[in-house]
Amino acid sequence: MARGRLRIYLGAAPGVGKTYAMLCEAHRRLGRGTDVVVGFVEHHNRSNTAELLHGLEAVPRRVMYHRGAEFTELDLDALLARRPQVALVDELAHTNVPGCRNAKRWQDVEELLAAGIDVISTVNIQHLESLGDVVEGITGVRQRETVPDEVVRRADQIELVDMSPQALRRRMAHGNVYAPEKIDAALSNYFRPGNLTALRELALLWTADRVDEYLQTYRAEQGIDSTWQARERIVVGLTGGPEGATLIRRAARIAAKGSGSELLAVHISRSDGLATGGSPQALIEQRALVESLGGSFHTVLGDDPAQALLDFARGVNATQIVLGSSRRKAWQYIYGPGVGSTVARDSGDIDVHIVTHEHVAHGRSRRLPIRKITDLGRPRAIGGWLIGVVGPPLLAVLLTQLNDTALPTDMLLFFSVTICAALVGGLLPAIASALVGSTALNYYFTPPIHKLTISDPQNILAVAIFTAVGIAVATVVDVGARRTHEAARSQTEAQTLSALAGTVLRAPTGEGLTALLEQVRETFGQDAVALLERADERSPWTCTAFSGANPPARPDDGDVDVPVGEHLALVLSGRVLPAADRRLLGAFAAQASVLLERRRLAKEAAAARRQAEGNRIRTALLAAVSHDLRTPLAGIKANVSSLRAEDVQWDEADEQELLAGIEAGADRLDHLINNLLDMSRLQTGTVTPLIQEVDLDEVVPYALGGVPLESVRLEIPEYLPMVPADAGLLERALANLIENAVKYSPPDVKVLVKADSLEPAAGAGRVELRVVDRGPGVPEEAKERIFAPFQRYGDAPRGAGVGLGLAVARGFVESMGGSISAEDTPGGGLTMVVSLPAVDRPPGAPPGEPEQTGDPERAGGPERAAGPERAGDPESLTTASQAPRKAELA
Repeated sequence: MARGRLRIYLGAAPGVGKTYAMLCEAHRRLGRGTDVVVGFVEHHNRSNTAELLHGLEAVPRRVMYHRGAEFTELDLDALLARRPQVALVDELAHTNVPGCRNAKRWQDVEELLAAGIDVISTVNIQHLESLGDVVEGITGVRQRETVPDEVVRRADQIELVDMSPQALRRRMAHGNVYAPEKIDAALSNYFRPGNLTALRELALLWTADRVDEYLQTYRAEQGIDSTWQARERIVVGLTGGPEGATLIRRAARIAAKGSGSELLAVHISRSDGLATGGSPQALIEQRALVESLGGSFHTVLGDDPAQALLDFARGVNATQIVLGSSRRKAWQYIYGPGVGSTVARDSGDIDVHIVTHEHVAHGRSRRLPIRKITDLGRPRAIGGWLIGVVGPPLLAVLLTQLNDTALPTDMLLFFSVTICAALVGGLLPAIASALVGSTALNYYFTPPIHKLTISDPQNILAVAIFTAVGIAVATVVDVGARRTHEAARSQTEAQTLSALAGTVLRAPTGEGLTALLEQVRETFGQDAVALLERADERSPWTCTAFSGANPPARPDDGDVDVPVGEHLALVLSGRVLPAADRRLLGAFAAQASVLLERRRLAKEAAAARRQAEGNRIRTALLAAVSHDLRTPLAGIKANVSSLRAEDVQWDEADEQELLAGIEAGADRLDHLINNLLDMSRLQTGTVTPLIQEVDLDEVVPYALGGVPLESVRLEIPEYLPMVPADAGLLERALANLIENAVKYSPPDVKVLVKADSLEPAAGAGRVELRVVDRGPGVPEEAKERIFAPFQRYGDAPRGAGVGLGLAVARGFVESMGGSISAEDTPGGGLTMVVSLPAVDRPPGAPPGEPEQTGDPERAGGPERAAGPERAGDPESLTTASQAPRKAELA
């Protein structure tokens, strides 16, 4: 059975008309005789969309019950039994109510496609899983309903439904999207012009990437190598030379001229991994510059830089290549035309820009001379052998035609060929040239001619001297070339180690080791690098850090391993390195060991800081015990001693007063001890909230037990959503805040405790509770300091407490996923703001079971509340929660 085809209408924002476009397509297909059935379409009470449902057959929805509430979902079984040609399934990212066969609607769509049914669906750009963090950063809304990008990418057709922000806001203002009472809230929150513009850009870029994937796939299937200039892609070639920054900035200016252009920087490294042809430190700096300009940096292996650069450019469908003018001296062009000329000649339909720079005239082209066993490289070795073996016979033929040269002249000419062979190919080609040249001299130019014998002893001596001098000169030239090569290699190694040290020193403690291993992998051209460690010789190896895919798990699994001590090893997989490269690799391994030790020391330092903080807490606890706890104990003891005194007769009123003093002292002592214990639990990390759905109007009144009821005024609306919290911890936190506010507020002014809910578009579905006082207030620089343990602000009396109330309150609220902050009260005073996440569930649904967890996101029923009003979804907004917040006091 052939798989069905999927068509998706991708919306740039809610309300752009994706469902409307889907229904219009359904009517077009129905008019052509296609069997179209509505599986599930949500029109959100929009009249224009609802009218399009007329005339379309619809499969009845499946009625589901969850926590006492009724929901309707797609009836997958009924739709499969109906087997239409095309099924309309709205809201691809929808989360099904528990009890359905699949958790997500896109999984229902997968079953329909597998059954051979074509599906038309819709989804908004903010529901793509990979864009969740980006959308949250733009709009403040965390989308709980998401669909994997791969599901949307696999669609056979994706049609972007777009609308300018101004047009969408006009639609909303005319009442075509939301009910009139919701328009103002939507326009001022989620549907601000900036939000809509950013979402629109996300949708356009994501769709452009998808179109680009289609184009690349088509070009690969059709075997098309030529460049299609559908999108400007500028590739800048870097050698690691000083001109790199100039080339990058020039390429960035070219890319900036066209909207949507891409900047790609590429460095060609030789296949041995070390012959990079430039300064590693310069490449690190140029990589940072490229990334800061919005481009990407790539390293490509290839022995022919020009061909590798062209292959990369064609592979990414580049339209332009930016190169720098050559820094080579004029005589160096005898080795070839250069990379720039070759790329320009063979680029085909790719434009090539040769950018001049200040290093052209006096620059020195540096090639990293670290190679494999053949020091001079294969091209020079082949050239040397050709000169050494073919050159003397050709010279002999030429001199034979002249017939008027003397033997000393002939010997000098053959000697020149030998020197050339030594300069190009090294020792062995030069020796071969000397031997072949002496043979040619003997055969063609020393009597008897055309015989391998010499009649004159002086000629014998001359040929022997020629052979010996030729071999000696070849040896000297070869040794000089090797020494030069070794010096250049040492210089390059020094530069690499310098760049390595800089990378290690600049990298953050937690990221330096990974960055180092990535540098090892790129420098030596390996597939993967791993740093393995074990406790002792009998313990198995564990991977401490790695770079690349499929890192080796044991030293035996890699191609190269460098032991670092007895229980640490740097292992590389990809290719075997020559012995000359292991010295540099050993330096990398030593640096990896240092970084690992530094990371461990950082952890130990953090533990030491925590221990020092604990010591400070314990010292403060001792101070509190020595003074603050003794004060209520002294009062209790004095009152008890007075009651027990036999020489004093107390009347009933005095006894009641003394007993009240005992009770007050005990309550104060209990409060102090509770705060000390709570702070201790927070410091040791043993606070584990029992998260369940609670109503603030049930918790807040219990928090007033420690203050006079007439000193507080409550404004807790009934429409507030429930919050996932530990009722006991929340009560304790609020009690501390309220007691602190009453303590500093004037006696004739009530403390206001009020709560409001924030729209999902503005606050990502949260509830804010404010404790407002009219006291002296707190300066801006001290607003965070007052939450530190054992801190009192201003002239608070010593006996007023140990300064733990606000610290305990913040610790409890943060353990439940909330936050506490301090703000100035308009007109004077301090406002404590407690922000808690709202439960995302349908109105009227019963609360969920408590869950032993510190993650409030997991509490409160299903991941999504079905129905038109669900928290966190801009498709539905509640106006009740948009009521203006009042800051008035009694």
